[in-house]
Amino acid sequence: MLPTLRRQLASAAALPRAVSRASNNPVRSNWLRGEVQQVWDTPLMELVFKAASVHRMFHDPERIQLCTLMNIKTGGCLEDCSYCSQSSKHKGTLTKATPLVQLDPVIQAAREAKANGSTRFCMGAAWRGLEGRKRGFERILDMVREVRGMGMEVCTTLGMLTPDQARQLKNAGLSAYNHNLDTSREYYPSVITTRSYDDRLATLQAVRDAGIKVCSGGILGLGEKDEDRVGLIWEVGRLPEHPESFPVNTLVPIPGTPMENNEPVPVHTVVRTIATARIVMPKTIIRLAAGRHTFTETEQMMAFMAGANAIFTGEKMLTTPCSGWDDDKAMLSRWGLRGLRSFEDAEGNKVDEKFVQVEQGGEAVLTPEAMKTIEAL
Repeated sequence: MLPTLRRQLASAAALPRAVSRASNNPVRSNWLRGEVQQVWDTPLMELVFKAASVHRMFHDPERIQLCTLMNIKTGGCLEDCSYCSQSSKHKGTLTKATPLVQLDPVIQAAREAKANGSTRFCMGAAWRGLEGRKRGFERILDMVREVRGMGMEVCTTLGMLTPDQARQLKNAGLSAYNHNLDTSREYYPSVITTRSYDDRLATLQAVRDAGIKVCSGGILGLGEKDEDRVGLIWEVGRLPEHPESFPVNTLVPIPGTPMENNEPVPVHTVVRTIATARIVMPKTIIRLAAGRHTFTETEQMMAFMAGANAIFTGEKMLTTPCSGWDDDKAMLSRWGLRGLRSFEDAEGNKVDEKFVQVEQGGEAVLTPEAMKTIEAL
């Protein structure tokens, strides 16, 4: 037997059973927690190799989606999330409460994001929920309609939702709703006490029942252990349907919050989280989210190799820094990566032809005619 082939066979034989099983039956919602732990415990280089192989079964490895997140309502939130400067419980932060923005700034920000290659536009409001916010909710529904009308994917994160609120968002054209589980069920009470884990799962159910794509992930660096990261992936991976996207955030410690002195998460933990999530949820888009600006370019490429295929880009990400469009597009170009076109383009669903993007120089961009149309709006 050739030495190279012998090494390949020996390597395959050394893979944990859960990883091999995932290759044979890759899309499952019946993962056992112990199986996810087995995947997590795989030697990191082997794990990344396997995750990269699974990734290529379901995704174009050259494509990375550019997403932009706008804070449409800052601060004053009634939740006590220990990591968040927007909580009204944390009096020592510099974040000040502001009202819900008007429609025009959102339209302008979405135009700018699309012109810079972003194909998903996300809007976040620092609220516990939408109760008693009828006028504000109606304005948000208008925001959703306007952004969707540009041919972009549109996502919101507004706190807890009722089934009726989810249906209204769906009717307005919402593509996805973000509601992170944050961490494992066991560690969750150490992070948040004003909203239960089951409250979050109920919102995800309402979103799913309304026909909206689910975006749900977590935050690394909250003081959790490896078993909590496994628990998070297991919880999300055994939902009735895997989420359309799984954001992987790393804590950006903010002065005045209870977690201001938390130690940064090692990059190898971030990569291991992404690779494990890729194997457990092979069709899901894995979004490298908050904290990415602290990674070197090579570290980001390792995350892409492990299965991440979306980033947040632009001026800011809620209350934390974000890498800019020009820097990100230059970085992707250096590594032979390209922007992922909106699923709206692929489906041709309710999109005016003048807004459909084309490839130019390896990027998804608007035609000059479309740019003139948007500028004239």
